[in-house]
Amino acid sequence: MYRYLNKNSHQRFVDDCTVRAISLAENQSWSDTYDKLSDLARSRGMMFNSVEFIEDYLDYNYKRECHTSKTVGEFADENQKGIYLVTMPNHITTIINGVIYDTFDCSNRTMRCAWIIPIDRRTDIWYNILVSNRYSTLNTKLSSLTIIK
Repeated sequence: MYRYLNKNSHQRFVDDCTVRAISLAENQSWSDTYDKLSDLARSRGMMFNSVEFIEDYLDYNYKRECHTSKTVGEFADENQKGIYLVTMPNHITTIINGVIYDTFDCSNRTMRCAWIIPIDRRTDIWYNILVSNRYSTLNTKLSSLTIIK
């Protein structure tokens, strides 16, 4: 299942999928995530939206699982509990409890890898996210999630 979400603090449609996805998965603001990733990438002499930087960051912080023969939608359907950052060619998205949150529906794209985000890495138990342009709020109780280790 797909739900629209734009975590960009100005609701802009720009090439910021790295910031949007990581900020959602780590429950941080778009601005804080942008600053954090920018500082880390600058210290390594890299751009924070490069595949090498993103995968290094994710590998350092989370467990990786690769599923190169599945679509993002198939992975979401099979993973109804948990939080995942999922890469595909030229994009990264967040899946929470089987729902793909993004600015467009990428469920038919072939995925590369998924990183499991443990709940204890997030900053709070209750998670509020925008799910439409009308600013309706969805609350997901994170304590009910099961993370596979």
